[in-house]
Amino acid sequence: MKLTANGIEIHYAFEGEGPVVTLGHALGTNLSMWDDQARALKGRYRVLRFDTRGHGQTSAPPGPYALEQLAEDVHGLLTGLRITETHFVGLSMGGMIGQIFALKYPQMVRSLVLCDTTSRYPAEAQAAWQDRIRTVEAKGMEGIVEAMLERWFTAPFRARRRDVMDRVRAMLRGTPPQGYVGCCHALPTINTTERLRAVRCPALVIVGEEDPGAPPETARVIHAALPAAELAILRSASHLSNMEQPEEFNRVLLGFLDKVTGRSPL
Repeated sequence: MKLTANGIEIHYAFEGEGPVVTLGHALGTNLSMWDDQARALKGRYRVLRFDTRGHGQTSAPPGPYALEQLAEDVHGLLTGLRITETHFVGLSMGGMIGQIFALKYPQMVRSLVLCDTTSRYPAEAQAAWQDRIRTVEAKGMEGIVEAMLERWFTAPFRARRRDVMDRVRAMLRGTPPQGYVGCCHALPTINTTERLRAVRCPALVIVGEEDPGAPPETARVIHAALPAAELAILRSASHLSNMEQPEEFNRVLLGFLDKVTGRSPL
């Protein structure tokens, strides 16, 4: 399904019944990254997934994009669907968007789950982002596919689950280079650490213990900054922890959502 908001067409999927849970995906992926979570949640929650600006089947206008703009896309989608409040779950880029959205529209966020993400980047990280932008501009998405898989999954998992690797390769290759680069300009600007104390809703921080891009130390910074947060570190998981350890990820996520919504555990 598609909805026009904030000047673009946003592709989304909406399934299940119950309190709304909105899922924001990682850079270079799309809403299908959340397939395992949607299956686990839709029996108890109404699950909204969407392709971020520049990704999947959502519009990919020329960049650069801004984090505020990506958060406004979420607001436009929710408003267009007449959703006044949601539980927001975001991984990596989705978690950065979730932070901005929760700070800007606190009345709409019932709880916030931030997964394998960061609230700020050190100055020295800027060069790596510029390198990635140059690579994609010169070689297209193919120029980063294998490097991303190495960062996103542990070596044993990559060797064991070739099917998942093929799925993620397809997502990366299907991402419009212009959209990917647009988001690469936005993400390094994240700097919310000191502002997160204003987020008053219940929160959960999830991180893979072997995540090189947003490691447990980064998750602990976010956890400490949020006034009402829990922290879960998933063993044998790297950056896309929801795909590498879906059963444990879903157990932690459902347990949190059931608690904050007052629903009885299954």
